[in-house]
Amino acid sequence: MGTLNKTMVSMIGFGAGIAATVASRRSNMMNGRNMKKMRKQMKKMF
Repeated sequence: MGTLNKTMVSMIGFGAGIAATVASRRSNMMNGRNMKKMRKQMKKMF
């Protein structure tokens, strides 16, 4: 039960991270610093 919940949370977080990355990329293509921050956060989650 605990592991399933953790998997769900990470899946939702992963999807949200991708959505945020795509949105920020669309709004500002030159925003490379923000992309690096997102990648670091993603690595921490997994």
